[in-house]
Amino acid sequence: MGLIDKLRGEFIDIVEWLDDSRDTIVWRFPRYQNEIKMGAQLVVRESQAAVFVNEGQIADAFTPGTYTLETRNLPVLSTLKGWKYGFNSPFKAEVYFVNTRQFTDLKWGTQNPVIVRDPEFGVVRLRAFGAYATRVADPQKLLRELVGTDPQFRTEEVQEYLRQLIVGRLGSALATAGVPLLDLAAHQDAIGRRLAAVLTEELSDVGIAIPKFVIENISVPPEVEQALDKRTGMGAVGDLDRYTRYQAANALEEAAKNPGGGAGGGIGLGMGMAVGQQVARSMAGGGAPAGAPAAAEPPPLPNQAQWYVGVAGQRQGPFDLGGLAERAGAGTLSAETLVWRAGMAQWQPAGQLPELASVLASVPPPLPPQ
Repeated sequence: MGLIDKLRGEFIDIVEWLDDSRDTIVWRFPRYQNEIKMGAQLVVRESQAAVFVNEGQIADAFTPGTYTLETRNLPVLSTLKGWKYGFNSPFKAEVYFVNTRQFTDLKWGTQNPVIVRDPEFGVVRLRAFGAYATRVADPQKLLRELVGTDPQFRTEEVQEYLRQLIVGRLGSALATAGVPLLDLAAHQDAIGRRLAAVLTEELSDVGIAIPKFVIENISVPPEVEQALDKRTGMGAVGDLDRYTRYQAANALEEAAKNPGGGAGGGIGLGMGMAVGQQVARSMAGGGAPAGAPAAAEPPPLPNQAQWYVGVAGQRQGPFDLGGLAERAGAGTLSAETLVWRAGMAQWQPAGQLPELASVLASVPPPLPPQ
C-alpha cells in the first residue's frame, strides 16, 4: 500500500448507516481513530437523524438528506473547534444515528393485578395486556437522558422502563375512566388513546413519544368470571316461570319413555305424577308452590263502592249496589234522586250515571190512577 492510499484510509469520506436490525434505536458510527474529512458526504435516510458529538458535547443535528460536511454546514462544531485557519482540515467527532421510525413490536402486561373500584361489583382486581408503539421525538434529549455513550442502544434497554411506567399509569386511567366493568371492552380504544397521550407527555423529557397504545384484553379473577357466567346464563333463560314449565314437561316426557318396573318404576311414576301436577298448576296460572295445600274456598270478592243518597236535604247511607236496588224497588230511589260516592266531584242525579242504569231498571212504574 502506498503512502497516498495509507493517508486516504485514515480519512472518512462517507458517513452513513444502513440499519439491518429491527430493534436498534441509536447507533454510533464506527470512526475508531480515523478523522472525518472536511467535505465528506453525510447521508441521513428517511426515519433517521444524525447527531454530532464533539468531546462529549452535542454539536450539530441533521435531518434526512445528503450533506457535504463543511464549516457552513457545521456551525456549532465549527465554533467548538475554533477553526481560524485551515477550514478544509479533517476533524474528529462522534456521529450518532438515531432511528426515528415507529417501533411497533413492543408488548406490555400487568404482572400483578390492578385494583379498581367498580360501581356494580365493588373492588375488583384487573389484569391487562397489549402492545404499543414508540418512536424518538427529540434525538438530542434521548442522547442526553438515556443513551449516553452507548454505541448501540436497543429497544430492550428501554422496554422495561416503559412497561413499568405503563403499569403505573394503567390503574389511574381505569379508575378515572368512569366506565363500568361490563363496558370496559367497548371503551378500550378510548382508554388506550388517553394513555398514549399521558405517556407521551411524561416521556417528553427523555425525547420519546408513544403514538399508539393498544389494550388487547382486560381480565378479571376466576371467581368474578364465574359470577358473570351465572348472570349471563340467567339472562339467556329469560322468563324463569316459562323455563320451569319447559323443564317439567321434558321430565314428564322422559319418565313416559322409561316405564320400567320395580321400585325404580314406582319412583318414576311418582315423579311423573308430581311433575304433571306441577305442569297443571303452572298452566293454570302459576298456582301454589309444590307441597302447599289447595285452597278450600275462593278468595273474597273485592269491596264494592259505597253510595250516599240525598233525601229531603238529608244524607242517607252508605249503600252498596244491592242496597240501592232495594231502595229503587221500594220507590225511594229514582232517576232524579241525588247520589254521591268517593271519587265524584259533586252530587248528581242517579239517572245521569251509567253505572246505576241496572239499579234504576228495577224502579217500578207509577201506579195507575184509581
